[in-house]
Amino acid sequence: MFRSTSTYTTGSSSADAGIWLIIAAIIALIGGILVHFLFVKSKKEPTNKFLIWLKDFLAFKIMWIETLLKIIYYIATIYVVLASFSMISVSFLSFLLMLILAPIGIRLLYEALMMGIMIWRNTQDIAKNTEK
Repeated sequence: MFRSTSTYTTGSSSADAGIWLIIAAIIALIGGILVHFLFVKSKKEPTNKFLIWLKDFLAFKIMWIETLLKIIYYIATIYVVLASFSMISVSFLSFLLMLILAPIGIRLLYEALMMGIMIWRNTQDIAKNTEK
């Protein structure tokens, strides 16, 4: 009896994936340099509203971290308050401590992170005012 042992594979090998990663890195490097110098640092201001927003976003004039930190703060505080109720079965004192101290600790951490953002914002305002 003759049995065929040939197989047909449609997947890519790890060597193909490695080559693609190298090509992707080269394209990303060239693309990043081109976007920076031809768009973000360009003296010509875009006229389209979306392109103005995109240029400000890519130049980091628009910061998302403040909104993201607020959302994380809300989620963490709600979670800790709800999770503190699981401590009732351990001890009522641990429940009260977690219910009161954990949100305070989260708030202090959030405020410390926000101070860095406020320093950045104030420094940016000072720089704008001294350019005039």
